[in-house]
This record gives sequence, C-alpha cells and structure tokens, in this order.
Amino acid sequence: MPEFEITEADRRLLRLLQRDGRASTQELAEAAGLSSSPAWRRLKRLEDLEVIRGYVALLDQRKLGLGAVAYIQVSLTEHTEATVAQFDGFVKGQTRITDCARVTGGFDYILKVVTRDAEDLEGFLMHHLLSRGIVHTASTSFVLRQIKSTTELPLD
Repeated sequence: MPEFEITEADRRLLRLLQRDGRASTQELAEAAGLSSSPAWRRLKRLEDLEVIRGYVALLDQRKLGLGAVAYIQVSLTEHTEATVAQFDGFVKGQTRITDCARVTGGFDYILKVVTRDAEDLEGFLMHHLLSRGIVHTASTSFVLRQIKSTTELPLD
C-alpha cells in the first residue's frame, strides 16, 4: 500500500506522463479532468512525494548502434556481505548494464545488458564481468526479438 492516497485524477495524470513526459499542463489537465491550476498542483505534489522521480528521454538503441541485448543470470562465488557489495558496486559502474535485480532461485542476479554486437558482449563478459573473480556462473540469453518493452507501470 502506498503511504499516501493516489486519486483517480492522479492516476490519469501519471498514465499520460508515462506515455508522454513532455505533455503540457493543459494536456495533463484535460487527461485528469481538471483545470490547469489544480492539475499543476497535483503534478507538483506527486513530484514532491517522489512518486515522479524524474523525467527522461527514451532513446532508440538500434539507431545508436546498440543492436545486441542479452539477459545474464549470475551466481556469485560466495554470498558474503563484502562480495555482494563488490558485485553491486561493479554493476552500478557499468553503463552496458541497464537493469539488475537480485533474485531468488538458482541464480543470485539477473542483468540486462545492451551492447553494440555479440563481440562487444563477449568482451564485456570476459574483460569486465568474469574477470572480477567473484562470479561463479554466468548464463547468457540473447534477445532474438523484443516482444514488449515499456517503462509504464500498471496504475489500474
């Protein structure tokens, strides 16, 4: 449960912002069924509450020459606080890693890695990920075709 109440008007504002972060105050107001001033105040409140953490531009990775995406399941050699902290620090410093989650099951982490091509991914694996000496196992799955990719959260 959220720590504060999100109204249906807030949800309508957030839905539009997730689709178009550059929507005007007037467009947001219309989507929320409000006039401009109340819509702006709600938006400011959502920003102050850090429901809205920031605004970004979504880039086309292929047009930027980043044609390879892979998911890598990683198991660490040991599960000490120091090893986990070392791996977490490594992940935070790697621009090729766009998502990382510590998970349950047969692996410790799942990484989403974006690279130029398969050779670039191999270089990342060999010279960065595996060379650290703290990864026991890494299982890589290449993305053949992206079926769905969204940053929108379900607000229903």
